[in-house]
Amino acid sequence: MIEQPGTKRPIADQMYDVLLQQFMSGDRGAGQSLNIGALSRELDVSQTPLREALARLEHTGLVEREALRGYRVAPMMTRLEVQQLMEARLVLEPTLAEQAALRKTDEFIGKLRETVDEFHQSATLADVEATGFNQYWRSDDRFHMLIAAQAGNPFLAMAYTALGGQIQRFRLFSKLGRTGAKFAAPEHSSILDAIEAGDGAAAAAAMREHVIGATERLLELDAQ
Repeated sequence: MIEQPGTKRPIADQMYDVLLQQFMSGDRGAGQSLNIGALSRELDVSQTPLREALARLEHTGLVEREALRGYRVAPMMTRLEVQQLMEARLVLEPTLAEQAALRKTDEFIGKLRETVDEFHQSATLADVEATGFNQYWRSDDRFHMLIAAQAGNPFLAMAYTALGGQIQRFRLFSKLGRTGAKFAAPEHSSILDAIEAGDGAAAAAAMREHVIGATERLLELDAQ
């Protein structure tokens, strides 16, 4: 799991990525205990970089720490939390999409299109296999992060980044079999089309529809 000697990436960064991958793939389920000693033996690394990685994951909301009990994977979101996250996203993301459309560049559009293409490729597999699910959440995350960065307002971008861990929890809540990727894929395309056209109002509207749609699909599945 560790990169070869000579890499410039700190081990703590590598452990962050390894654990995040395990959370999103379902190898470590929501609410599961994260014993640092056991993780150190399993991943063959010292406890210090693991503690740093877990502390960073705690900051995102994907990991929780309980007094005298240590770390655990964050539990699944409640229906109320899912709704509240939607409300927070609707404050930020339509504005980010609007501003990104007004500040578009060829390079940005090219990168955004790559994530949309990858998302479409994963749409038919995201609900049936771990590899497809992995591609789904990574391309989804990159799509939204690119838009936040392109908007040109570092304070809004930081606010979105602060929500990032909770949005990952939302994706964790989706899990295999319930991502709704086949519905989200054309929504991503609509957002891309509006941004590429430089139509800020249309981009904001498409993003709003996407955030609401993703939330409603998840809540509907949870109620079944």
